Amino acid sequence: MDLRYGINPQNTRARIEPPPGTDLPLRLLNGQPSYVNLLDALNAWQLVSEAAALFGRPAAASFKHVSPAGAALAGPVDPATAEPYALDPAAVGPLTSAYLRARDADPKSSYGDLVAVSHEVDAELADLLARVVSDGIVAPGYAPGALNVLSRKKNGRYLVLEADPRHTPPPVETREVHGLRLVQDTDTTPLTRALLADVRTGTLTPATADDLLFGLAVLRRTQSNSVCYLRDGAALGIGAGQQSRVDCTRLAGAKTDTWWLRRHPAVRALDFRPGIRRQDRINWQIRYLEGDLTPDERTRFAAALNGGGDVPDELGPEERADWAARLDGVAFVSDGCLPFRDNVDHARRHGVTAIAEPGGSVRSAEVETACAEHGITLVRTGLRLFHH
Repeated sequence: MDLRYGINPQNTRARIEPPPGTDLPLRLLNGQPSYVNLLDALNAWQLVSEAAALFGRPAAASFKHVSPAGAALAGPVDPATAEPYALDPAAVGPLTSAYLRARDADPKSSYGDLVAVSHEVDAELADLLARVVSDGIVAPGYAPGALNVLSRKKNGRYLVLEADPRHTPPPVETREVHGLRLVQDTDTTPLTRALLADVRTGTLTPATADDLLFGLAVLRRTQSNSVCYLRDGAALGIGAGQQSRVDCTRLAGAKTDTWWLRRHPAVRALDFRPGIRRQDRINWQIRYLEGDLTPDERTRFAAALNGGGDVPDELGPEERADWAARLDGVAFVSDGCLPFRDNVDHARRHGVTAIAEPGGSVRSAEVETACAEHGITLVRTGLRLFHH
């Protein structure tokens, strides 16, 4: 298969060259993928298929630049998640709920995403995807009519891929970089609850164990260094590709704070003019929370609001602190060992009550002490999940 282009458009010649005699994990149904589209699709499909098999529930992921902006299992949809899409939270089906919850983790970054779902795309999800900015989807199948709806998106250029759930990856994986072929065994380590048996501090509840296990599935397909904050089967903030783990922890924590603050009454009360696009409303909510608006942004934000008056006052430190204190029961998973206790101290600021990490650092005892001080349940998995 010829690709639209390689990693960048100047890589004009790009193609897939499967080894002779191998079965393909994906089938092209519509559009023409780029190199990065396929990297997103292959990673995202592995994430959702593994998560769905672990929990027996539909799973979805929203991928950008070969890492998930969000990922979630099917579950309850709150009004803040459903409202931008004009959906009734109580009437959303399981597969659509998984994608809504995944996209809601970081809706600014999910703009133009590659969608992955673990189950056949139904009419409800196809209708939702027809109304959001997205570049493509990978799924194990498409209900009658769903493929037709998606194929019309982007003037017929929307990428639709069908995954083969029966595909088994080869035992060895290879890649070539600068003339060298790198070869390693394919990592087939199963993610099971046995990985959560080494509880060092606190008590591990079944619900928290589920979130930690789901976090392992998410980070297995996230560019390292990576950490993930989760609650109720959904990622709230994912930090990927940072050279410093504590920077990763703080980045993902800031995304978690934004997710939570978007539920604040002051944000929900922002009254936008009719005709303001959905993504613009979401982006203005986030900029309002981030503060530091430029003069131009302040003018445009005011023009987007009903009445075109002044921008509402930003939330003050006390309001933010009061609201942040209400977020609790958050799980935190790290793909590598926590090298210093600062990761624990920062994680607790974002409602974290349970942490899973491999352990093995020379300062692991300090990390354990910090968890005990904060009343955080600490689980040592012994499993590193670097992904590059």
